[in-house]
Amino acid sequence: MRPVYAYPTLIGDVDLNVVSVAIDGHELHYSKVSKPEHTVALHETERAHWETARLNLRATVPERELADGDWTNVSCLAVLTEKSTNARTTARLTRGPGGVWTGAIELSHARHARRASLALTVTADIDGVPCRIIGGTEQDWFIDITSSKPVRQRDVDIVEEDFRDGPIEWLKPYKDSAWIVDTSADIPRVYLNTTAVEGLVDLLNSSSGSSEAKVLREMAASQIAQDAWTAMFHSAVSNLESDDDGTPQMPGGWREAVLRTMLPDVIPDRQLTDALYEIERQRGDGVGWSEIQTRIQYAAGKRSQLTRKLTVAVRSVHQSDDRSQR
Repeated sequence: MRPVYAYPTLIGDVDLNVVSVAIDGHELHYSKVSKPEHTVALHETERAHWETARLNLRATVPERELADGDWTNVSCLAVLTEKSTNARTTARLTRGPGGVWTGAIELSHARHARRASLALTVTADIDGVPCRIIGGTEQDWFIDITSSKPVRQRDVDIVEEDFRDGPIEWLKPYKDSAWIVDTSADIPRVYLNTTAVEGLVDLLNSSSGSSEAKVLREMAASQIAQDAWTAMFHSAVSNLESDDDGTPQMPGGWREAVLRTMLPDVIPDRQLTDALYEIERQRGDGVGWSEIQTRIQYAAGKRSQLTRKLTVAVRSVHQSDDRSQR
């Protein structure tokens, strides 16, 4: 995203690439680094225990703008963070010819648990004020500690659990619920209650049965998906971080993917930066927040294809009624 600042900033694109990765001095296979996905997978089955990963970086910054701009002491900082462990590491890149900056940053295995985000921030001195942010990457890299495949978007976990008599204590107050969506972890998780609705889990796991069973299965799956999208969106906007000017920043991980997917429907006809600012403003002062709930419901339903599944279900009911009356 492009925050708005009260001083000149870069207009051109700032790009960051992970050129290569070494784990404890051993080069990581190139298939573990995906430029299209902006993701690095560090989990190696042949090297379960390691200490440090070194990421060699190459960044490009609009050189003409840097030369013509009213700023001095320009710096490029690679920033590696992970919210779950509160880890933060920075590295200064070295300026080369043609707007190319190079350097490396190290990730300590002991300081990270699952997924770290890698971003590039460009700073400069402006009007006597040092280290003002003048640009940065719009899309972070993910450095995944637990995955062996460099995939940016990770699936939602589906877990079958007995809410009433199962081992997970916090689920027991929800023993009458058919499912619960948990968005507190690095990967969202849907818990299916095996005891609330008899036969529901078996129905969802089945790929056969009558046409009525198929319709019911698809309706239940769509409703679960809508609840999951709604919960994930609320989680993504509930704790947005802001920069020094109060501009909300795009979160990392699955929350970024959810916001990029749903915000165009929740706050239509706005650029992503403006939509994020607007949703944060409305959530803060409450003005228009009730209308936003309708938009969230619409966006979640659109992603879960609930309308289409409901249409099929209604047609199936009408066809059954017609057959019974003949």
